[in-house]
Amino acid sequence: MRRNHLIAAAGICFALIVYATLARLAGRPVLFGHHEAYWVVVIERFSAYGLLGFLLSFLLPGRLTLACSLVVAVAMGLEILQAMTPDRDPGFLDVLQKAAGGTVGVLLAQTILAFLPRPPA
Repeated sequence: MRRNHLIAAAGICFALIVYATLARLAGRPVLFGHHEAYWVVVIERFSAYGLLGFLLSFLLPGRLTLACSLVVAVAMGLEILQAMTPDRDPGFLDVLQKAAGGTVGVLLAQTILAFLPRPPA
């Protein structure tokens, strides 16, 4: 995949995460309606940040710490900004779920990158 495509995919993923995190509850995208089970919300968070971490890891090959730090910083920063939205409630458990998803995505991508052949120098 070209680098421009990876940048676009990561940007779109980030934009959707920002929208879902900071939108009012009535405007938030949902899978099964506004009365979703808690486990569905956890899977949404984990997978969204997992995808972001996966894409960031491909953009930053070999930079495990930087990719993990970026995903955790995004999770923490958006959760802090969510405190400013009147009908949303930030939580420490939410940050942990998002950070765990992003870290798993980064580790998965780094594992895949380790087994891919490298182009000749």
